Amino acid sequence: MDLNISPEERALQLKVRQFAQEELMPVEREYVNEERVPEDAILELEEKAKQRGLWALGVPKEFGGQGASQLAMVLAQEETAKVIFGLIQEKGLGRDPEPILYACNEEQKQRYLYPMIRGEKWSTFAQTEPNAGSDPASMETFAQRVGDEYVINGGKTFIHGSGERTDFYLTLATVDRTKHRAGVTCFIVDWGTPGLTRVRPIPIHGGAITFELAFQDCRVPVANRIGEEGEGFQLGQRFLARGRLRFGPHGIGMSERALEEAIRWSKTRSSFGQPIASRQAVQWMLADTAVEIEALRWATYRAAWMADNGLDIRDMAARVKLLAAEGGSRCIDRCLQVHGAYGLLQNSVLSKMWVQVRHMSLGEGSVEMMRFVISRNLLRD
Repeated sequence: MDLNISPEERALQLKVRQFAQEELMPVEREYVNEERVPEDAILELEEKAKQRGLWALGVPKEFGGQGASQLAMVLAQEETAKVIFGLIQEKGLGRDPEPILYACNEEQKQRYLYPMIRGEKWSTFAQTEPNAGSDPASMETFAQRVGDEYVINGGKTFIHGSGERTDFYLTLATVDRTKHRAGVTCFIVDWGTPGLTRVRPIPIHGGAITFELAFQDCRVPVANRIGEEGEGFQLGQRFLARGRLRFGPHGIGMSERALEEAIRWSKTRSSFGQPIASRQAVQWMLADTAVEIEALRWATYRAAWMADNGLDIRDMAARVKLLAAEGGSRCIDRCLQVHGAYGLLQNSVLSKMWVQVRHMSLGEGSVEMMRFVISRNLLRD
């Protein structure tokens, strides 16, 4: 791996770092006692990001974006991840559309991709079902073709970002249950389509709200199918691979922030007349955290380098997610331990990060699934 961070990539990182310090940190301080940041505050942050030229960073130039490399995006996401609430992490800084949308035909791009890039529409990926999470072969949501339409029946659960801002759902459904993965197909389902309902919100720890969706005789035009029948599984893998890679910079940024807080605390907090930074137990916790951050950093940078060089990152992204989820949890847990009971205060940064990092062991494939993917690839090779 010939990793060479260019001056342009480093400049973008510093620009995002400044934005995080000047715009995101004040919002964190204002809402640290709240579960969520109000919608109007997020919209204001998005507008400020646009004004600073931090919009559509990872969107290829041919689609009107800035064409930042995957490595540059990783460096940028590290900086935003240092702020709690994940204010603009989930969708990426400056609206980074789901990779599936780049597989749209030209007419679909005009209706969905370009409005997403401009910030006029929001999308949500809908795969998980009550009985089918990481195994699309068990998918029960069924799409039956009737003339120029598909009639979709089934349900999805734990669907993120499906509040009022979601304009359409990138929905996976099977057109033939006997074909298992080979029957999975991707559809664009507009919010407001008869038969599509949000059954209930499902709040989860950390302030995030997911939703349960129901499809009952929901009619979707053939023109809203992305690709051909049976290509949905591979399209979904594009989403998941890049989504899992994002866990890397999130884990790095959160762990770095936690380490900074722990170092600062250890120098000012005293026990038995000495700063706790003089205690070997504390020193070793800080050292172990620094080492794990560096290991995650280089695994993440390698995955980004692979993506920028056109290599298949699915296996490496699984490794990054596993490192980020478990290593990040250990890092933040140690730093919270350094703070003692003060780390558990409800309005402390570390207590909120402690909850948020737990999501990383489950979202977009559990750590057990990551081990399955990695070991399967090792045995296959």
